[in-house]
Amino acid sequence: MPPPGFLDAASGQPLNPAAREAWEAAADSGWADPRRLYRAGRQADLLQQAAREAMAHDLGTPSGSVFLTATNTDLPDRVIRSLVPPKGTVVMSAVEHSSVLAAGDGLTDGGGRVRLVSVDRLGRVDPVEFAEALPGADLAILQAANHEVGTRQPVAEMAAACARADVPFVLDASFSLGHDPVPEDWSVLLGEAGSWGGPRGTGLVVVRDPSIRRQLARTLPPAALPSALAAARGWEWAVQHREPESTRSRELTDRLLQELTARISDVLPLGDPVDRLPHLVAFSCLYVDGEALVLGLDRAGYAISSGSSCVSDTRRPSHVLAAMGALTQGNVRVSLPYGVTDETIEGFLDVLPAVVTDVRHMVGAPPTESA
Repeated sequence: MPPPGFLDAASGQPLNPAAREAWEAAADSGWADPRRLYRAGRQADLLQQAAREAMAHDLGTPSGSVFLTATNTDLPDRVIRSLVPPKGTVVMSAVEHSSVLAAGDGLTDGGGRVRLVSVDRLGRVDPVEFAEALPGADLAILQAANHEVGTRQPVAEMAAACARADVPFVLDASFSLGHDPVPEDWSVLLGEAGSWGGPRGTGLVVVRDPSIRRQLARTLPPAALPSALAAARGWEWAVQHREPESTRSRELTDRLLQELTARISDVLPLGDPVDRLPHLVAFSCLYVDGEALVLGLDRAGYAISSGSSCVSDTRRPSHVLAAMGALTQGNVRVSLPYGVTDETIEGFLDVLPAVVTDVRHMVGAPPTESA
């Protein structure tokens, strides 16, 4: 169970029950180097192979195509460096995670090129514009759903456009795995185990094309065995529980969106209110500093995130909201962990109006009409 008041699952959440059990078991029996030939090493190797095979079975792909890695934040950079020539071209959207944009910056610093595709006010990429950017590109990267506002991208249309243009398609599903079904059409799939209740910081890379697989394999640092096994067993648990958990999360986030605008004045929901991740909602409050709102809610016992979810420590405005043409101040994100209680949601809705009022008073905001 998550801690009471915890509503920032997109930044990490407790291990789900199966992941925790696997972690403890691997720590006891999988401590040896799996490359060694003695019994403890062979046992560790068998456990490592079992982890990959479990993931591969549920993803419908050969076990050799699955890599559980000791890192997740630099996976886009490793993919680009491995698959794109130094002066090559990558297509990506303007609302990708900062790690993806940083990988693009690294490419341009070396003489390559990034074609950024714009988004609409909901944060969704235009499939026509995306397709028009593909000719001559070496690679295309797209998120399955946005990490800040939850808007799902039209992945099937983008994948079809990449197939027509003969451009390898990298799908970043780091924030949707465990909450949404896995899209089918991609060349490389990226994920992060923390999304499905596995160990945070453990990355997932699935490569369908054997030639691409050979290029990438040598650049991917393997996860430690406890992390790999916990990620795989946690994934199995998440797949088994995804439908009921996502249905319940969707009911709770729908209630959040409905009650926010009813209880608080000058609140603007962000992203697509319908076609979005089931466990995530984001909104902006006029005349409110996002960091002050987070701290106020923390004092009341509730944990959410604010600002750009991937650069909030730098206090820079959100590049996602800027690309959407939305207000970049006073924005917050609520993301529900597995097992969140009704009491946490009701308590959050009860205290939020008072915290917003206090923050507005603190910054000298003009009076607002009650919602």
